Amino acid sequence: MTDPLTRAWALLLALGLATTALAARGPEPGAPWLGALILAIAFLKMRLILTRYLGLADAPFWRRGFDATLGLFVLLLLGLYLIPTL
Repeated sequence: MTDPLTRAWALLLALGLATTALAARGPEPGAPWLGALILAIAFLKMRLILTRYLGLADAPFWRRGFDATLGLFVLLLLGLYLIPTL
């Protein structure tokens, strides 16, 4: 596979399967890492879509802006997810 879109599609498929496998385990008491891992995979999928499918690989300034904004959003979601475990 040399086409970047085909590689991106295959990686999105693999990340989707990983997310499904993690979510199928269900909520485990005392395992906040599971939700954090699912959020991390969602962030990776977001970066892949923005970079490859929307063409931000050719616009590093905009890519950094989207990465920073959405990264902060994912951290906010992670914080909200972890609050009940404190």
